[in-house]
Amino acid sequence: MVTVINFKERNKEDGSSFFVLEIQGGLEMVQSKTTGQFYATAKKAYLPSTFDAMTCQALVGTQMPGSIEKEECEPYEYTVQSTGEIITLSHRYCYVPEQAVKTAYQNFRPSADAFSMNEKHEMAHV
Repeated sequence: MVTVINFKERNKEDGSSFFVLEIQGGLEMVQSKTTGQFYATAKKAYLPSTFDAMTCQALVGTQMPGSIEKEECEPYEYTVQSTGEIITLSHRYCYVPEQAVKTAYQNFRPSADAFSMNEKHEMAHV
């Protein structure tokens, strides 16, 4: 499940504006590569909409089935708000509706040909 937590106005190249819904996934525990300690976080993404500001405001708190997934993209520069550091990223987070996630898992059918028995008669991936 994802939750609409906010909305923002964005401008198109032609000068007109539209609103995006800021959505957030569920609680995730991540282990720090530096300290080894765990911390709580949640993935966020922005979902373009056709709604006006009043409708967007009314949608804050709405939950929708689906998840926020990491997606590779063309590299782009990003400024870290807290430090001002400019970094290059090659991923973004996007909303994946629940049905799309279910379909992807339902369509995954591993082939038995991809596995064989090793000398200990255990299944091994080839």
